[in-house]
Amino acid sequence: MKSKSILIGATLIMATVLALSVVALAQEEETTEGATQQQKTQSMVILACAVAMAIAGIASAIGISISGVSAAAVTAEKPEVFSKVLILEMLPMTQTIYAFIASVLLLMGAGLLGGAGSQSFLLDPTAGSSAIFVGLLIGLTGLSAINQGLIASAGITATGRNPAVAGRGIMLAVMPETIAIFGFLVGMLIIVLGLKIL
Repeated sequence: MKSKSILIGATLIMATVLALSVVALAQEEETTEGATQQQKTQSMVILACAVAMAIAGIASAIGISISGVSAAAVTAEKPEVFSKVLILEMLPMTQTIYAFIASVLLLMGAGLLGGAGSQSFLLDPTAGSSAIFVGLLIGLTGLSAINQGLIASAGITATGRNPAVAGRGIMLAVMPETIAIFGFLVGMLIIVLGLKIL
């Protein structure tokens, strides 16, 4: 029951983020008619980064909190397994790292982190929309952090009972990570080959 309520809450948060993104995009189009194409693209890149980080960050926070509850309980009983359960608890954080890396690359390509940025990217009228889709791709595949937290929690509980199974728990908890990795890789391919940022 607790898992369902967490999943429903996470889904509502993600739906809100997506709805706000659409509203912001519509307002962006209305207010930037006089702006240059470069300014429009930069604004959309900022939105893409915000969407990626918000979705993946919320999912990671939920996953870490789920596994953290188990980690706290297990280490209260068996403090000697702290380092093993800490690894399991931290696994859901990686989805946010993927969103962060993609955001940095998008911001660099748009010239928002110093430098001139990629002119072919900044002057392309479809680049901003493409960046938003990259942000959504990486953010939404980052939702796997929630399920990873659930699996890590079970691995932490198992490690508390038998510390020898910590490695198996890590291997099982890494499985949902592959979804985020695939999303990240496709996002990087779009950034590098499609948008030609690097």
